[in-house]
Amino acid sequence: MSSKFKCVIFDCDGVLVDSVSSWKTLHSHFGTDNHDLLEKFISGEISDQEFMSLDIKMWKDVQPNIHRDDLFRAYSGIKLMPGARDVVSQLMSSGIFVAIVSAGVDIFVSSIAATLKVNDWIANGFKFDDNGFLLDEGIIRVSGQGKDVIVKKLIEMNDFDSNDVLCIGDSEIDLSMNVEDTSFIGFNPSRESSFNAFKEANVPIIEEKDLTLILDYIF
Repeated sequence: MSSKFKCVIFDCDGVLVDSVSSWKTLHSHFGTDNHDLLEKFISGEISDQEFMSLDIKMWKDVQPNIHRDDLFRAYSGIKLMPGARDVVSQLMSSGIFVAIVSAGVDIFVSSIAATLKVNDWIANGFKFDDNGFLLDEGIIRVSGQGKDVIVKKLIEMNDFDSNDVLCIGDSEIDLSMNVEDTSFIGFNPSRESSFNAFKEANVPIIEEKDLTLILDYIF
């Protein structure tokens, strides 16, 4: 099948995997709640780095010594979004470049990227000491509200035209992926505010947890 797109860029959490957030997964694991921090982050009151550092502090208040293996275990039960494997396989077999741009956690996103065998991926990360224990500050590679920077880099690095690119996200902050002349699909909106933001942006919205539904927009 032919497609008008040469590149499809996915957010990870809530799109390729059936989990709202790889950060929320860790909060559930440690019994903490960052709802208030998330609201401040979305409204721009705190930066990505502050958000990450405050999250880590919450976990360390519960468990001062957190090993890398503890984090891997926290992600062990998360499953792919229904249709994710088939969709990515079909896109790649059709010659479409597939990438993941996530503000989530790299040790989790990397495993999803490897499972789905995508062309490229990027996510934020943690710092660990020589013994594998979590340090207090993370690594910001993808600004939650600045994914346009990464999308533009992918377009430039791979010599795409902007109108060759489709981006897919589940949250209002993912709308930053929708750079000029690209296309965007709002998938499985994670909050009412996300649905409203997608509606206001006049982008297609898929509410069902079935990633194969994006194929009608691609082929």
